[in-house]
Amino acid sequence: MKKLLLIFQLLLILVSCKSISKTHKEKEVVELIQKVNIHWIDTHTKHGNAFWNRAAYHTGNIEAYKVTKDDKFLIYSLEWAKNNEWKGAKSNNKSEWKYSYGESKNYVLFGDYQICFQVYVDLYEIEPSPEKIARAIEVMEYQMSTDRNDYWWWSDGLYMVMPVMTRLYKITGNELYLEKLYEYWSYANSIMWDEEAGLYYRDAKYVYPKHKSINGKKDFWARGDGWVFAAFCRVLNDLPKENKHRTEYINHYKKMAAALKLCQQEEGYWTRSMLDPQHAPGRETSGTAFFTYAFMWGINNGVIDESEYGEVVEKGWDYLENIAVQKNGSVGYVQPIGERAIPGQVVDVKSTADFGVGAFLLAASERLRYLRK
Repeated sequence: MKKLLLIFQLLLILVSCKSISKTHKEKEVVELIQKVNIHWIDTHTKHGNAFWNRAAYHTGNIEAYKVTKDDKFLIYSLEWAKNNEWKGAKSNNKSEWKYSYGESKNYVLFGDYQICFQVYVDLYEIEPSPEKIARAIEVMEYQMSTDRNDYWWWSDGLYMVMPVMTRLYKITGNELYLEKLYEYWSYANSIMWDEEAGLYYRDAKYVYPKHKSINGKKDFWARGDGWVFAAFCRVLNDLPKENKHRTEYINHYKKMAAALKLCQQEEGYWTRSMLDPQHAPGRETSGTAFFTYAFMWGINNGVIDESEYGEVVEKGWDYLENIAVQKNGSVGYVQPIGERAIPGQVVDVKSTADFGVGAFLLAASERLRYLRK
């Protein structure tokens, strides 16, 4: 009896130690989120427009707010949204609304000016107020009324707009959002998805064999696939369980997970051209952060198994925590704005960007959920 009591006491001690260790790790992640995000906020006090790079940061900032409840994060996104009048591109003349590619006020239907709607919906859900989402609904419902389906012609666009569709469906109950989501995504698949590789080309210009890496391989750009892999997570968060296309989205996510696992580097990052590391060798943080976020999301939500992908997550997080983040809170090794892996392009410890910080905050927030679970 004494022996059993001793064993029980030892087990209690082990459980207690594990709980203390887990709590300590949670605290470390919270401190890291605050270190990185407060550094960014304090060094970027002027709010820019609602174009994709800034909006991508705010998608991460809002997730950081959700897990930390740090009001400084929330206020920063609110001020940015108000500064942009809760709009993306600001033209009110529907006859001049365009998509394809453009940065002027007329490109209202261009996905890079629609990602901001994700943030506006998040802010609406925190504190509902009609003006926060009025423009988002106006723009997306006008777009869905057209007979075009080629709005998402580049991989980044899937992150920019797919989650907008599911978020607005949740608020409005309008089934057309989910129908058009599938229609637009199907078009994107038809021009960018490589079934054999289980990955997306950045856009039609980079499809093999028309385009090849320097060693003659298929050229899959890390950040481009990072956008897509993360997009699936954000869509599945809001998509109804009974949606008829849900399984298809999950299957694509799983195919990507299997492919991405194979090309992670030993140090935990993914090179910019994932199947040809020599094309643009070296560390890169933005794609790595999106991948690490999405792998953790899959484990947290039971879509993939920790036994199969836990090591991928740990290596990715170790890279982000110990190599990408600098002592002052800056996030380094972020490839600059672009659309491909560029041989010879310098990406170093001083290379940082708003969207890279946003991707890191997504990963760190999901890490915290993982530890709390």
